[in-house]
Amino acid sequence: MINDHEENAAVFKALCDPKRLMILEMLRSGEKCACRILEKMDIGQSSLSYHMKILVGSGMVAERPEGKWVHYSISENGAQEAVELLKRITEIE
Repeated sequence: MINDHEENAAVFKALCDPKRLMILEMLRSGEKCACRILEKMDIGQSSLSYHMKILVGSGMVAERPEGKWVHYSISENGAQEAVELLKRITEIE
């Protein structure tokens, strides 16, 4: 069973890598096929899969399979939860 601290750490793990930040920035303009993300980044498909697994696992990115490719988008709920998490853990009591 995953505890809250592990779930919270997953959000920050997703944000602590420059390539994942680049991917999130790309997704700001809307859903992207993995093939389009690969075109814009200097990484291989297995590396992209690794980064996307972390982003999807954080809840900030949603995935939608279509044919042989997966399409990714920012999850509005997941992004909002990440913002609320940062507020919660940095709030002075």
